[in-house]
Amino acid sequence: MSNITSRLENVKKLQAKRWENEDHWDTLNDLLVQELDEILLIEPENTSALINIGAIYSDMGENEKALSYLKKALDLGSSDKNLYVNLAVVLIYMEKHQEEYLEYLEEVEDKIEDPLTFKAYFDPQSH
Repeated sequence: MSNITSRLENVKKLQAKRWENEDHWDTLNDLLVQELDEILLIEPENTSALINIGAIYSDMGENEKALSYLKKALDLGSSDKNLYVNLAVVLIYMEKHQEEYLEYLEEVEDKIEDPLTFKAYFDPQSH
């Protein structure tokens, strides 16, 4: 297993712990962004890292930044289910027209989730 793969596995584990440690939410987000930035310095086209950093920025409410990372993963040809879910979540939070995010939600049906990526948090009550 490559070093990058194990680092992405650790990112996913740390990301899951954010929900158990909401008192440390900002600190954990900062650690996640730092680790994903380091991975992207080594492998700038690592779509798993791009999808994950996009999810973290979405969770932080930085949707423009999230969208840029997610679009880059899409442009690189990722077909990860979490990419399409995250794109839809970000576009909903950005209050884009329904047609813009529905196309991504329709694509989700045929996709498989990469075990190294995760979904952005979505609260339908916030809209």
